[in-house]
Amino acid sequence: MTIITRDVISAADRLIGKAVVTPLLESPVLNERVRGRVLIKPEIFQLVGAFKFRGAYNRLSRLTEAERAHGVVAFSSGNHAQGVALAASMLGMPSLIVMPSDAPQVKVDATRAYGAEVRFYDRARENREAIAQALAEERGAIVVPAFDDPFIIAGQGTVGLEIAQQARLLGAQLDVAMGPVGGGGLMAGTSIALKARHPDIDIFGVEPAAFDDTRRSFEAGKRVAAPAAGRSLCDSLESPMPGELTFPILRENLTGVLTVTDAEVAEAMRYAFNTLKLVVEPGGSVALAALLAGKLQLAGRTAVIILSGGNVDPDLYARVIKGEV
Repeated sequence: MTIITRDVISAADRLIGKAVVTPLLESPVLNERVRGRVLIKPEIFQLVGAFKFRGAYNRLSRLTEAERAHGVVAFSSGNHAQGVALAASMLGMPSLIVMPSDAPQVKVDATRAYGAEVRFYDRARENREAIAQALAEERGAIVVPAFDDPFIIAGQGTVGLEIAQQARLLGAQLDVAMGPVGGGGLMAGTSIALKARHPDIDIFGVEPAAFDDTRRSFEAGKRVAAPAAGRSLCDSLESPMPGELTFPILRENLTGVLTVTDAEVAEAMRYAFNTLKLVVEPGGSVALAALLAGKLQLAGRTAVIILSGGNVDPDLYARVIKGEV
């Protein structure tokens, strides 16, 4: 299925009165630092504290009454889990989330609080997709992927649709857009919407240096996985490979892929807290990290960056802010 702007607009219609229309923020201090104009899209203010609710609700709202009766199964380290759990609760259907046993406790607790059943797995020894598929078959449920689904991609694309509309109201001509890439759902959908309104915009995905599968895939011209590299501070961006549906969209619409280190991410989190007064999780901070680290020169240009989520473990966050990470 080819995802086009009309699909994103349809998703936006579904989300009216359900999802938060997050604002575009601006910081004179940040503008001065990068010698350009930065518009910040804070999806930390979205329901469940991350953009993932958009795609989850768009996908689940398309299920038939018969499908809803059997519920849904998803696999996620946290934000997609919460998005599916809340969307399922709002639509009156059961949900089961397959989560890694080392997922941040704050995300596990929130997923359960939204009404989902949680099934843990060992990410080093078990396959989460296989577990989810087996559980879905056992229950007659629908598997809801984190990114490789047309309705998920279109739902995440409403971030880009809002950015384009809000930038127009601000009289801003966007030159650059930056956001995180894990599996690629957010930037695939967002790039579709932004390119429709700003054909000449340069769009960059940003990912952890230790999980640079999208960058490697761009260089190879096909989907490839990054070598096993342990863990990243950005637990939400550890997808091993871009999606089958998302990668062709990313390859067509993105100018390139930037990478950031854990140290650069931690510095961005501190900057967001101390200067922007925003709480942003590691994976949600990568676009800001790339900007602050000078990975992209912005002098004289206008950029929009997406802070994709704010669900960070409290103990980890405290250590980051204290400069211990």
